[in-house]
Amino acid sequence: MLSRTTTSVVTFIHPFVVAGYTDELSAGEYEMLADDEVTHSDSFAAYRRTATFPLINWHAGKSELRVVDRRDLELALAQDQANANTNVIKNSVAALSPPEDQK
Repeated sequence: MLSRTTTSVVTFIHPFVVAGYTDELSAGEYEMLADDEVTHSDSFAAYRRTATFPLINWHAGKSELRVVDRRDLELALAQDQANANTNVIKNSVAALSPPEDQK
């Protein structure tokens, strides 16, 4: 089966935790890799998300790809946005950027 990987960037204004992990990650930009599987019908091709991986850059040049559920990532971004609004920061930049192939 055919697949594709797209890259995007998410920005968190506050430290955050993603479901499935206990450690708190610092605020900042995170590169996201998303694997999609191509499904075909008689009239069109569609993509189904099979995995989402944030790239975590640790100290001393170490990095880690983690598997997260897309919905958990969206929830973490929504919570970051809500925290920004309660702290009187308007127009938060916490958002999923469009995949590279859609720019």
